[in-house]
Amino acid sequence: MRSSLRGGVIAVLVAAWGLAACSGGSSHGSGAGVTVSAATPAVPPLASTEPSGTATGSATGTATRWPITLAFGGDVHFTDYVAGLLRDPSTSLADLRPYLSGADVAMVNFETAVTSRGTPAPKDFHFRTTPEALTALQDVGVDVVTMANNHAVDYGEAGLKDTLAAVGRSSVRVVGVGADAAQAYAPAMLEVRGAKVAVLGASQLGDWTLSAWSATANRAGIASAATLDRLTASVRRARSQADVVVVYLHWGTDYTTCPTALQRRTAEALSAAGADVIVGSHAHRLQAGGWLGGSYVDYGLGNFIWWRSRGLDATTGVLTLTVDQPAGASRAGVTKASFAPLTIAADGVPRAGSAQATSSAQAAWKQLRGCSGLSAAPSNG
Repeated sequence: MRSSLRGGVIAVLVAAWGLAACSGGSSHGSGAGVTVSAATPAVPPLASTEPSGTATGSATGTATRWPITLAFGGDVHFTDYVAGLLRDPSTSLADLRPYLSGADVAMVNFETAVTSRGTPAPKDFHFRTTPEALTALQDVGVDVVTMANNHAVDYGEAGLKDTLAAVGRSSVRVVGVGADAAQAYAPAMLEVRGAKVAVLGASQLGDWTLSAWSATANRAGIASAATLDRLTASVRRARSQADVVVVYLHWGTDYTTCPTALQRRTAEALSAAGADVIVGSHAHRLQAGGWLGGSYVDYGLGNFIWWRSRGLDATTGVLTLTVDQPAGASRAGVTKASFAPLTIAADGVPRAGSAQATSSAQAAWKQLRGCSGLSAAPSNG
């Protein structure tokens, strides 16, 4: 978030939501066995963040100065040698600041437990870090993270307790995890120049974490999108309270560049429920971005601050969306998308390449749209 907006210009509110809990899936793997059961719906260079006008009709009841910008990165952890970045994050992560701090709201997937305790989960990879990681992300401009993913509970119940304690102390807003389902599915509500932005997070990976640690009415865990009733209900409620609704999902199949049929059905259901922006990660690959009717969807943002990255695993970037409400429009929507390609270096930090490499990477990113069913421009159809 731009430094000029800090210190009270953006007020962060967390809604108190009391909807019924949903149960998680039990299949192992990337979405295997997960069903979609959606309730009937109700209701180039980085873009400039300077306002171009004033629109009325905000959910806050006050005039809104449009446009606003939203920036998104992919998966982040600080395990193994990547933990060294936290020794001096003001220097080690400084290359990310221009891409994130210039947006009104910036978000990544925080794919880790925050603990020094606990027993490793029965799985192959385990990520954990310290509370300083959230501070380091905030210092480079991150405002919101989702922890609805398959690494948030890598160290069991003790690790989850520590994670929730760290979340409670952090000024970075955290979505997708909570002491119960009401908290895990609740959006972070951020007010930006009169516009209220609701941000939600959920996981759709049919793996151990979703099976063992989906949040319920009386148990801590992550928000599940194994079935969509609970998530779409949260989106519809957010739609009634906010000008812009964002959903960040952990979904898809590892090492693929085209979205699965499940991802596409899920995006359609969330768009119909009122989501303006639907972004995701998990596949360790970039996937397509574009418009689904009036909603903007990016199926896969890839790795971001990550270990062992080379080749396609190291291909990443920052997606920046401009949200505007043109004169005469009934509500705001994404009017522009720009993608800044980056490559994850040996230290785990993504950085820009040469001008030629950047141009080639942008062209390659646009070509991903060919298997996605997404459009290059918004449509109300």
